[in-house]
Amino acid sequence: MTTEQNQVKLGLDGILAFESSIATIDGNIPELIIRGYDIKEIASSLSFEEMTYLLLYSTLPTGDVLNDFSKELASLRNIPSSVLQVLSTTPKEAHPMAVLRTAVSLIGASDPSADNLTNDDNLRKAINLTAKMPTIVAAQSRIQSGKDPVSPNPALGHSENYLYMLTGEKPDPVDLKAFETTLVLYAEHETNASTFACRVVVGTLSDFYSSVVAGIGAIKGPLHGGAIDDAMRMFMDIGSPDKAKPYVETALSNKQKLSGFGHRVYRAGDPRAAELKDLAREMSTSHGDSQWYEIAQEAEQAMKNSKNIIPNVDYYAAIVLYQLGFQLNMMTNVVASTRIAGWSAHILEQYNNNRLIRPRALYTGERGKKHKSQNL
Repeated sequence: MTTEQNQVKLGLDGILAFESSIATIDGNIPELIIRGYDIKEIASSLSFEEMTYLLLYSTLPTGDVLNDFSKELASLRNIPSSVLQVLSTTPKEAHPMAVLRTAVSLIGASDPSADNLTNDDNLRKAINLTAKMPTIVAAQSRIQSGKDPVSPNPALGHSENYLYMLTGEKPDPVDLKAFETTLVLYAEHETNASTFACRVVVGTLSDFYSSVVAGIGAIKGPLHGGAIDDAMRMFMDIGSPDKAKPYVETALSNKQKLSGFGHRVYRAGDPRAAELKDLAREMSTSHGDSQWYEIAQEAEQAMKNSKNIIPNVDYYAAIVLYQLGFQLNMMTNVVASTRIAGWSAHILEQYNNNRLIRPRALYTGERGKKHKSQNL
């Protein structure tokens, strides 16, 4: 290897692994562009169905195209009885993301065309899983609370049905709008760890479901999607707005990492976070409960004053999902259930222009060791 090749980029920081027309991030502006659209332009104006179609087909649907696609998604929401049985019989102490991973794996194992890698068949799988994952997550949440799962209502849109399956009631307009926007904001985020994991698996020409399972395994971690759970736990630990500043100061003095702050790529702020802050404020007003929003505001200001670090997408999203009725340990599952749209777009793109992803490592071990046989 040359000297240049021997330069290690820990975490592949800044390495360009492939070309993509799906999304790009400029952390210095900051901006997130998805299929040519700035996230600020589409976050509150697109439905989840429109966002999914944009990701899968590279264009926004209109008229009959959108209507047909929405009906297709709605028709695929029901999950097999075998999956419901797994959700009901899995030990209560099991991590919800591990259960979601198992459910998706079972759906894949039950698909006779799982190893058919044509674009049309993979597109079918993408739409199918995008429709089914919210049903799985809502059922998980209800079973965890000792309730029976609620069957999907095909007459409702994707986001409205999702909340209906969670609570058993149609959501009010403020909650629905907040949830719809949250799903759109989380649907795609360039080459994050879970998306890269999906593409690595596809690079071996493994099947679609194996790729998604890899994505779920990656986003489960607290340095990725799992951070949203910890952000809400932090607000609960703080307890009241007046305790936010001393909590942050104590944590920083003890060199503790605070969930929901900072980002690997965004240096000038996460453009999604501002949208979610507005949603959290609106929901707090609508629900008549501003405690969590006020705590978050005070902690945000304390962190900015001390380290000039601002929140990422998970910070206020945690409050939104909590006020919608999702348990703390289910929030990452919600993120996975919307990121399936973005994962699917990357999976399809990787299949269509594939090369085995095979980086190297700089060896730092010993050489020249000799083995002496003990046989006489």
